[in-house]
Amino acid sequence: MLSVTDLEVCYGSISALRGVSFTIPQGSIVTLIGGNGAGKTTTLRTISGLLRAKRGTVNFLGEDITTLPAHKIVARGLSHVPEGRMVFSNLTVDENLSMGAYLLSDKAVIAKNRDYVFSIFPRMKERLKQTAGTLSGGEQQMLAIGRALMGSPKFLMLDEPSLGIAPRLISTIFEKIVEINRTQGITVLLVEQNANLALEISSSAYVLECGHIVMSGDSKKLRADPKLKATYLGG
Repeated sequence: MLSVTDLEVCYGSISALRGVSFTIPQGSIVTLIGGNGAGKTTTLRTISGLLRAKRGTVNFLGEDITTLPAHKIVARGLSHVPEGRMVFSNLTVDENLSMGAYLLSDKAVIAKNRDYVFSIFPRMKERLKQTAGTLSGGEQQMLAIGRALMGSPKFLMLDEPSLGIAPRLISTIFEKIVEINRTQGITVLLVEQNANLALEISSSAYVLECGHIVMSGDSKKLRADPKLKATYLGG
């Protein structure tokens, strides 16, 4: 569904990604793991059109989207839930959700998407008129995912969904990610520093170090890999 080939991205003279290549099969959950500064967020931002690649290509559903602007990538069905959630803090929950459907014109589809968001995140319906900036970290993450779902995505990228969330809500968020994938058929690319949890819900994974992919494979096998366990899994 998505293929990234020889991606190179620079911040000025500093190379953030150096020849990154990977593929994401349709209907899967795939995770990118790695330490701080490995290039995970840069990878997602480049795929979604927020950063420009120096070299390489991003292909989505058979189309080269490498140079497309972000809004046109969203219109093709690829949505990005950014690190730190980035909700519109001065707008209500209702207004944030409406922003997620900005590119849609079919009111029936928008209503259906909203009902689905409320079905997986009932708290959003309870907080509909509340200003997003006053929500807890976990509620803001629910809102950020809900906002992305409002646009009828085929492919969802999630950047550190457990960051800054109370431990009791982390498992809920990850259960919902699995539910979205299984019930809606939405393909998921997950960036997550909680490598144990990310490998638990994904089918395959790629390990980034210093802008390179250094390891890849089946998630279960990677969880058992001694090097990976020592570096990322606390074992």
